[in-house]
Amino acid sequence: MFGDCDPAGIVFFPNFSKWMDASSLNFFVQCGVPPWRELSKTTGIIGTPLLEIHTKFMKPATYGERLQVHTSVTEWREKVLIHRHVVMRGDTVLCEGTETRAFCMRDPANPDRIKAIPIPADIRALCGG
Repeated sequence: MFGDCDPAGIVFFPNFSKWMDASSLNFFVQCGVPPWRELSKTTGIIGTPLLEIHTKFMKPATYGERLQVHTSVTEWREKVLIHRHVVMRGDTVLCEGTETRAFCMRDPANPDRIKAIPIPADIRALCGG
């Protein structure tokens, strides 16, 4: 959209991070993981906060183009997963990114803080891990 572009008409780079973040959440939804609000009530899991991000830009995108974000998990660790995102325009790769995310809940010792927890086996299984 026009609002996603800089004055030169090129997609402003932080928008790719916004789209990858949205694709991360959509990945879990498409795998059948209940919404974080529901999991918070039933398991205490509040989501998967971002710990680290790496992005490589290969080609620009501009106003009016339809882009796709393809998301997968490349690595499962005890409390952390690595999401890989490939942003494409048709068959052309525009950007690749990885996100390191932790499964978290509120810290029982201090509810103002959060803490990483082991990734539940049922969620991992739903996501093909």
